[in-house]
Amino acid sequence: MLVVVDEREMVRDAYRVSFLDAGVSVAIFAPSEILEWLSTAGAVDVQSVEGIVVGAAPHREALLRTVRLRSTCPIITLIESPSLEHTLSLFASGSDDVVRKPVHAREILARIATIKRRISSFVPGPGIRPGLVVFFDGRDPEIDGTPFILPRRERRILEFLVSHAGKRVTKTQIFNAIYGLFDEEVDECVVESHISKLRKKLRSRLGFDPIDAKRYLGYQYCKTSVPAYLGGENTAPAAKEMVAA
Repeated sequence: MLVVVDEREMVRDAYRVSFLDAGVSVAIFAPSEILEWLSTAGAVDVQSVEGIVVGAAPHREALLRTVRLRSTCPIITLIESPSLEHTLSLFASGSDDVVRKPVHAREILARIATIKRRISSFVPGPGIRPGLVVFFDGRDPEIDGTPFILPRRERRILEFLVSHAGKRVTKTQIFNAIYGLFDEEVDECVVESHISKLRKKLRSRLGFDPIDAKRYLGYQYCKTSVPAYLGGENTAPAAKEMVAA
């Protein structure tokens, strides 16, 4: 799940539509609302956020510092008129990337994937092709260079597990990341069904199951079983549409 922060309702709604079209759930907040949510949300909810996009906001540097204190996920800040001093100030306040608008939602997803790849504990060495490559821009993952076609929900679950490879995540974390924090129409148990189908497909393709499941504790992608790599924007197809924000 992504979080979009902007003081303009029209812009928030535009990004929500764009990210949903890319198959990514999104929660939108006004600047004052995100601070209130961060001060009251539980750790599981905060850990379910895969990226935060910050647009127009009063006292934006102060907001970024507060958000960074509570969350370690990638933060992308959008600006209209870049200047060196302003950009440096945003980086110093906690932003991981500063991007000039307009920008396509899929480019934002690719930038988030790039940030995650840089901090990932797995980096393929020279001449080593990773066993599994996942993307965050709507493309299906690849196994040994061949597309691994998955339904949208299963693809997003695999992306979430791989981005947390080596760490155990709960069913609630997965549900929040895939369906969003405020979706009350879907039961959390649907995650078990999606993961069961995903594991069968991985087992069929790889010959074994790289996802470890423990009752009451959650799920873990075992990166020692098969290398996993977060694909970056350098291989993303060109985006023709921009979100004018």
